Amino acid sequence: MLCLILIEYADAGRFDPRIKQLNANAADLLGYQANGLVNQPLSKIFASEDCSRVLPPVLDIADGSVECGLVTQSNARVQVLVTATALFAQESGKSEMALLITPLGMGQAMAISASQCQEIGSALTESEERFRQMADMTGEWLWEQDRNGYYIYSSGAVQQILGYTQQEVMGKHYTQFLTEQNMADQKHYASSQKPFYGLINDHRHKDGHLVFTESTGLPIMDAAGKLIKWRGVDRDITAKKYFHDALIESERRTRLIIESSTNAIVIMDAYGIITDWNRQSEQIFGWSAEAAIGQPLDQLIVPPQFRQAFRQELKSFLHTGGSPWLNKLVEHVAIRSNGSAFPIELSVSPLKIGNSYIFSGFIHDITARKVAEQQIRDAQITLAIAQSEIKIAQQIQTSLLPSAPIQSAHFEVTGLCLPAGKVGGDYFDYFYHNENRLDMVIADVSGHSIGPALFMVEARSVIRTQASHSGKPAAILELLNHFLFDDLNKADYFVTAFYLQYDISQQQLSYANAGHPTPLLLRANTTECVRLDADGMIFGVREDIIFEEKRLLLGEDDIVLVYTDGLTEADNAQGEFFGIGRVSTVLVEQAKESPQNIINAMLNALKGFCQRDTFNDDITLLLFKRH
Repeated sequence: MLCLILIEYADAGRFDPRIKQLNANAADLLGYQANGLVNQPLSKIFASEDCSRVLPPVLDIADGSVECGLVTQSNARVQVLVTATALFAQESGKSEMALLITPLGMGQAMAISASQCQEIGSALTESEERFRQMADMTGEWLWEQDRNGYYIYSSGAVQQILGYTQQEVMGKHYTQFLTEQNMADQKHYASSQKPFYGLINDHRHKDGHLVFTESTGLPIMDAAGKLIKWRGVDRDITAKKYFHDALIESERRTRLIIESSTNAIVIMDAYGIITDWNRQSEQIFGWSAEAAIGQPLDQLIVPPQFRQAFRQELKSFLHTGGSPWLNKLVEHVAIRSNGSAFPIELSVSPLKIGNSYIFSGFIHDITARKVAEQQIRDAQITLAIAQSEIKIAQQIQTSLLPSAPIQSAHFEVTGLCLPAGKVGGDYFDYFYHNENRLDMVIADVSGHSIGPALFMVEARSVIRTQASHSGKPAAILELLNHFLFDDLNKADYFVTAFYLQYDISQQQLSYANAGHPTPLLLRANTTECVRLDADGMIFGVREDIIFEEKRLLLGEDDIVLVYTDGLTEADNAQGEFFGIGRVSTVLVEQAKESPQNIINAMLNALKGFCQRDTFNDDITLLLFKRH
């Protein structure tokens, strides 16, 4: 019966060796379970009277033997012969020795057992050394802790993982190397006395940086079930954890981008099955992600008339690797969960994974854009029509205005119309009623388009027709109001007008007013303007209106200025009107000039006051000067 015990001791404390391992025969001889004596002092199995006498010789002998007494678990005494074989010294400063124990009376076996002891010890040493070398090569930190969690063994890999040497770790509590937040979480594993697997520990490296390890530990119990120590291994997973955390964070950011996208993002596999469906897809198509994922894409969002073509294109791409609709922005039609069709903008990109493909589609609902585009087209048509109307109105307006001033030995008359837009609502005219009489008229129609221009055509036709007869200013205005009343009432327009007739032989001016701003009369060699006013309402208010007609004589160099309210109501940046006072001042200052020069001076003064060349309302001037 070969009884073998492996002991370990420190050179500095060689008189307190501990049992590291023993075989089944030794355990049976002493009456213990296989692990019952592991980590116990060697003195536990020697009789008390032999301890001081036997242990030093055993440790001092060199491959020799000593007779002594051993004590079994039941306190029985067994006389044995102990043959000791020194093994090797560890880097930790400890030494190991193999003890071959032979009960007395088995001397024949003793010689054989000594030889066997040497072989077994050498094999055990070689096996353990090989195991430690392999453990260090794999980078895994092997350790043992006593029942209280203090390290009693550490492999050399601890320096690679935590930066501490084996000596720096030995005797330290395992929590000393954990981070503060991890320390409290891990203490209960030691007290639980249950194995743990894949436990993530947050260690603090010697230089201060964080190290993550995956730890597995097993409790070592004695025969009575009492915890002797812990044995375990830690594997450095710092890089793996950082990569894993970065991957999770990347996936989180990607998911956040996908879910916050204003586009529907749909991913399908090579079979056309939906594998991802973001929140915008739910809103656009009306299918929840739970209902959509796992369904064929064409059955869910492709209109029936296009499904066959969709399948054919997918099949063609998988066979040829090319497709005209991939990696391009195209417009198409899709259907919602309620079956309604709507326009979309679509971009699909393939991604090869292994030997297969996935397809990511970015879909934008362009219903609003299509509506806007249609509105733009409608607006363009409307604008084209309006521009056509404006062109017609311009032609009409141009045809209404006198082509040139009238100049004679007795007088000169000229005018100017400056529209606020391309077409104005103002109108002026002057013409010979007969060889002895000159008619002059100015009018202002509300609005700026073909409508006011057409009203001016009507007014001009009536005026010109009536002028061929013996019409007077008041009578002409009455006739004009009656003629335009129905059209003005229906069209919601109104017209103001001022009509003048000059009798050349009598030098007499007759005039009537239909709600128009009062003209100015400047007598020669005076500095005050007189307003020519007469009672009369604007056209279109009432069908039957009586217009007051007045007369006066004009002397040499007398001037009459007729204008629309656009002249006096033009304002500057401060909101101040040009006003009748400034009109009178310019007229007095320029009285010696020709009618055209007076009009030019009036416009220059107006532009200087307003600090601009365009105005919010039409501006029309008609100026008469007697020679």
